[in-house]
Amino acid sequence: MMAAPATPLQRGSSAYRAIGWAGLVAGTLDITTAAVEFGLQGKGPVYLFQSIAGGLLGMSSFQGGLATAALGVFFHFLIATTASAVFYLASRKLRLLLEYAIASGLLYGVAVYIFMYFVVLPMSAYHTRIAVPPLVQLTRDVVVHMLMVGLPISLVIRKYSERRLLTG
Repeated sequence: MMAAPATPLQRGSSAYRAIGWAGLVAGTLDITTAAVEFGLQGKGPVYLFQSIAGGLLGMSSFQGGLATAALGVFFHFLIATTASAVFYLASRKLRLLLEYAIASGLLYGVAVYIFMYFVVLPMSAYHTRIAVPPLVQLTRDVVVHMLMVGLPISLVIRKYSERRLLTG
């Protein structure tokens, strides 16, 4: 028996689910890694989240207490979800992103890192000059983005796309 084709509403719902879960998983893995790194430096999660909000608010974000920390959480997951939406949309045109989800996810993590570091950070309210970090830090940060951002996004998007791939 052949399944009936999905309606536009069903396809849209599946897309939102894929993007939402991918953003949640990647955002959670990434922020957990950052929290561990900040913790090893003696800085707590509130400081971490305020530093993210600082992209919009600048150094004043550290005087905003829990309100700016909450704003940082919101921005962090907004960015992760946006990255997931970009991958999802690209995967609709480039099927090889789903067929080779591991390789494409790892490469996507590198692309996300480059975009965040060389496009988003220079536009932030911190107004700092961006320089390439030392090789050890650069390697660690790129690997984190590959494994904790790009890979989970590609695998979750593929998971939610499998049924669509099978039915056409």
